[in-house]
Amino acid sequence: MGDSSQPTLVLVPGSWHRAACYNKITEILQGRYKLKCIQVTLPSTTGDPEATFKMDVDAARDAISSETRAGCNVVVVAHSYGGLVGNSAIKGFAPSHDPSVNSSFQSRPDVGQVIGLILIASGYALTGVAFMDPFFGHPPPQWRVNKGTGFAEIVIPPRQFFYHDLPEDEAEYWVSQLTPQSLKSLFEGGEFAYSGFRDVPSWYIGTIEDQGLPVAAQRMTVAMARGMGASVEHRELPTSHSPFLSRPEETVEIMVEAVEAFTGRPVAEDGSRTRARGKDLVVPEVRLWQPITWYRFGLPFFVGRFLGKCVLMFQWSKWLWRSKQCDGFS
Repeated sequence: MGDSSQPTLVLVPGSWHRAACYNKITEILQGRYKLKCIQVTLPSTTGDPEATFKMDVDAARDAISSETRAGCNVVVVAHSYGGLVGNSAIKGFAPSHDPSVNSSFQSRPDVGQVIGLILIASGYALTGVAFMDPFFGHPPPQWRVNKGTGFAEIVIPPRQFFYHDLPEDEAEYWVSQLTPQSLKSLFEGGEFAYSGFRDVPSWYIGTIEDQGLPVAAQRMTVAMARGMGASVEHRELPTSHSPFLSRPEETVEIMVEAVEAFTGRPVAEDGSRTRARGKDLVVPEVRLWQPITWYRFGLPFFVGRFLGKCVLMFQWSKWLWRSKQCDGFS
């Protein structure tokens, strides 16, 4: 199924989505590039209103653990809500930035580790913060809380939300594949959230035409991660919230580039290949001679970096306060 010298890709879907949403890109990754892929099914999307965020994290960790115990390194790939799951699942599978974390990572040739993170139209998790905490418990206008059923309900046309750049018949097929999303996974479980992006390098695939997660917010979250000291490579495609469906080839090319950056060597494949950067691919950066980039990229980058520094300062102050409390009891 894959080249054992290359990492395994563990793919975590977003809210309402089955693991099969990744089928287009895993067929290319496995068929053309011989990269082993494991698509995770999140318990919160299986129709159980009692499914929790911890259950989702455990499902991702089980997939990671099965590979690392077999001696394989892992790259975690996550979309949308799955980004919080993927970040958190990294905990203990790489040397940690947090000295309080008891890492199971061991520098042994027969034990693998997580070596990278690829986020697609998602966010960087904050340790101890649940998915809905930044929204103060108020859902965005695209969906609503149904306490009677225990599920989050989409209130705008799902095609508009996820797949507006797909042909109508294909979009309707993927709409038919959407599943109920448990509220518990979105509103609870902050104690299991972890900033895994600070332990490994990451790549971010932004979605410029996204009608679910505005691209300006995506740019801010990338800058926030960088402001917290993380290593982040940033690329963007002119797509909806689901580039793995509407632009699978371009999405795969970015992912392969990321894997090569994580490993420091070419991805194994049959035959020779010259990979060209697509004309629609954007590398977000501020250019002094292009004033429009000051607004498109500069403003969200500035705000995001400021927020990242604020988070770091808060975490440092919290650690200092706890240290003083411990000293007072010693």
